[in-house]
Amino acid sequence: MGSSASPPSKLFCSPLRNPLIIALDVDSELEALRLVDELTPWAGAFKLGPRLCYRYGQDIVQKISTKAPVFVDNKYFDIPSTMEAAVRASFEAGASLLTIHALSGPEVLRRLAKLECELREIRPFVILNVTILTSWSQDSLPSVFQTQSILNHVVALSEMVRESGLTGLVCSAHELSEIDTEGLFVVTPGVRFAGDTVNDQQRVMTPSQALALGARGVVVGRPIIEATNPAAKAKQYFDSMILSK
Repeated sequence: MGSSASPPSKLFCSPLRNPLIIALDVDSELEALRLVDELTPWAGAFKLGPRLCYRYGQDIVQKISTKAPVFVDNKYFDIPSTMEAAVRASFEAGASLLTIHALSGPEVLRRLAKLECELREIRPFVILNVTILTSWSQDSLPSVFQTQSILNHVVALSEMVRESGLTGLVCSAHELSEIDTEGLFVVTPGVRFAGDTVNDQQRVMTPSQALALGARGVVVGRPIIEATNPAAKAKQYFDSMILSK
């Protein structure tokens, strides 16, 4: 890293209660709230994406944030002023974590780093920068990206995030060993036990492997919420992470 790089801000109080982020990949508010009631003892946070946010708006974020930290995963990618407004609106609705695309570029990342510092004065909060989706493999990358490997893209984007002053990063655990995670708050999707169905994920690892490589949080959705006993499955994931520490 060159001398012109801005060091990331000092690590802060984590917004997660524990590393397990449970993705509420459902379409019904009633079903989401039922799962929250059932899984709150094991959840470090609950992740909401467009399926719920676009149907129910800030109301569902507010309701769930009274039970546990909320991770709004809408992956904002727009001009700087629009992204600043979206981040602020999500925070005000109750989000403790949210995602943007690192591909948004250095100008917007620097502006959001300042906003993140402002919002952290109110409560623990982190903007997570998505690098390369875990549903992509090298063969399925958009053609304009295929001149470089997934690893090279993730490393380059992680350095841009660090230089902006932001600390939050989203990437597959497969890239973690090649990233300088010092001072970064890394969340890894695509986390599964060895026997779980991978669904549309392409680059997966177990929770203990991801944590050992430096992840601060791991996202698990369908293996828990589609289990015969979601609470038992959530506890299984939770226990595996506690034991791996």
